[in-house]
Amino acid sequence: MTSCIRLEVHTDDHTPHKWCVALGEEVFKRFLSQGNPAVHKVFGDGSLFSPLLFGKFFDPSDAFPLWEFESDILLSHLRSTGQSSVDWSQTDQAYILKAELPGVGKNHAQVLVENGKIVEISGQWKEQKEPMKKDWRSGHWWEHGYVRRLELPEDADWRKTEVFLSNDVLLEIRIPKNTSSSDFSQGSGAATKNSESM
Repeated sequence: MTSCIRLEVHTDDHTPHKWCVALGEEVFKRFLSQGNPAVHKVFGDGSLFSPLLFGKFFDPSDAFPLWEFESDILLSHLRSTGQSSVDWSQTDQAYILKAELPGVGKNHAQVLVENGKIVEISGQWKEQKEPMKKDWRSGHWWEHGYVRRLELPEDADWRKTEVFLSNDVLLEIRIPKNTSSSDFSQGSGAATKNSESM
């Protein structure tokens, strides 16, 4: 039986420094080489939360311009190897991101829109065996949580963002496009290029 819930989209970050621990590529590679299956599930190839996203290293706490890429090009390698647990597309009306979330049991996912420019997906990826003395988000995120920050396109109507979680693992984010002429008259990149080519 499929369960689907609608998640609240937050606009205020009460713990702004939760992902401040810097992550170097070598540190991550050493961490991943430990061979823990759960670690590979969370941060391995095909996961939206892998620092080695699409074969290139990106610190998950940095904003990634996913929307600037064609999904067929971006995900073609992962799809051909059957590894992709993330997909994104756009229609005339909206941008749509679908991703499998890491975790065992109840998922503690949170979606935050920061200043109308960044979508942040974060959460605790496993239950801790021992009670934490401090906020789990203040520690090393790769031990206690996951995060991915994505830059929003200029025509995204972030105020109408909808987020759904199915069976505690499948996340879907729908961000409508702002189609009002007033927004495009302010000069989005695409609108400017189109007008110059005419």
